[in-house]
Amino acid sequence: MTSKLPLISFLKKNKGLKILFVSTEAAPFIKVGGLGEVMYALPRALKGLGHDPRIIIPKYASIPNEKYKFKYLIEGVNITNEERSIICNIKILEKTQPDAPINYFLENQEFFEQRGNVYGYDDDAARWAVLCRGALEFIKMSANLKEAWIPDIIVSSDWQGGLIPNLVKVEYADDPIISKIATVFSIHNLHYQGMFDHHHINELDYDDGQSSIPKISDPRLFKTSFMRRGIRFADVVNTVSPNYAREITTPEYGELLDTILQERRSRVFGILNGIDYISNDPSTNPNIEFKYSVKSINERAKNKLFLQRKFNLEENLDIPIFAIVSRLSEQKGLDLLVKIIEPLLNNFKFQLIVLGTGESRFLSFFGDLDKRYKQVSTHLSFDTALPHLIYAGADIIMIPSRFEPCGLTQMEAMRYGAVPLVRKTGGLADSVEQYSPMTKTGTGFVFEKYDECALFGAMVQAIETYKYKDNWKGIQKRAMLSNFSWQKSAKEYVELFKKAINFNKESRK
Repeated sequence: MTSKLPLISFLKKNKGLKILFVSTEAAPFIKVGGLGEVMYALPRALKGLGHDPRIIIPKYASIPNEKYKFKYLIEGVNITNEERSIICNIKILEKTQPDAPINYFLENQEFFEQRGNVYGYDDDAARWAVLCRGALEFIKMSANLKEAWIPDIIVSSDWQGGLIPNLVKVEYADDPIISKIATVFSIHNLHYQGMFDHHHINELDYDDGQSSIPKISDPRLFKTSFMRRGIRFADVVNTVSPNYAREITTPEYGELLDTILQERRSRVFGILNGIDYISNDPSTNPNIEFKYSVKSINERAKNKLFLQRKFNLEENLDIPIFAIVSRLSEQKGLDLLVKIIEPLLNNFKFQLIVLGTGESRFLSFFGDLDKRYKQVSTHLSFDTALPHLIYAGADIIMIPSRFEPCGLTQMEAMRYGAVPLVRKTGGLADSVEQYSPMTKTGTGFVFEKYDECALFGAMVQAIETYKYKDNWKGIQKRAMLSNFSWQKSAKEYVELFKKAINFNKESRK
């Protein structure tokens, strides 16, 4: 599998693609996690390349009408159900910035506007089925508008969007409009598969992904594997890093879907997510005290002293600062760190900063560590400004994840010259190159085995390497010069979309 895809001859080289992203979130309107950030940055990068990306998300109650002025585009989008009809409307913004894609909003009081949160409801499966069906019905109805717009590609993400490829290939197979649209199913995290525990599903509730989709009012919908159906029916399956695309075809990372992913191996690709280079620019970022660039990297030391002062640590440039900026969960490999951090603190001179919130056991552990060790400082709550201060001042960013589909933290930290220490998994393996003291190459420290001893060794290597300032500065500069721009990723997505169009065209012959 590779994300470097050949050009498709039947598409003209300069022809802009029309791409509809169907998502549960999209910044700046609503952002819960990384998906919201992707749905902000990727469409803008695609538009910058001359394409026409558009996004449809639900119109949640938390999207303020006072801040965003909406107008109705289509009223009465009818999603037929056995017992009743579900009626939705489509809204758009009255004014859109020139560089921003058009955003559509699926309006429905019952499923979206009467909810305070995006996720976490017992009927989430029904809500996302409404989104999937509503998006397709919207496309059909938009064909009758004065300025009709029919996408070449529909991109749906994670289990919430998994029904779209299934619907297109089965229920809309004879539709003259929908059946001609290629589908891309994008997996940001295979672990999350729906409203049920896929590891403990009983035989009676098992969904093979091939039977008809239950109606929205049918209780069977809540045991339907949207993720499996997206994988089975999409023209192309995409993940957020090339290495993760390989990993999920194995039993270790496949979350019980490795067999079907192996069957569809030729349709599974990985493209590394990008980061926003404007907001993550240490020469202009208003959240950091002292601005700098790779050419003025010596100025970065001032940010380190400021960070030590901010977190009540000894102000000393010779002491390396390890930092964690993360959701505090077992997935992030923190159970490994718990086993070794005290022996390290007792035997090596370094400082540790922990920023994040998450599982209570880790909050308690790091909170207690803060009290007992003067070289440890924590901020165990959500904060939007502190990550930038930490990236600009810390020496090492730790991401020892059990699995990591892509990861943005390491890429953002590298942009600021913070050296990543990561486990070789998912996007971490694709974005961080192991430092070699012999060849003076590499951008960080990488360990492979999910084992506390392997993490211990990587941390000791980082501590020892930090003593050689010129070598360390070389690692920092190489990290800062790494290219993780969305423009680079967007070009790969264009080739992926062309591949999907070609597959869809071949399937209809």
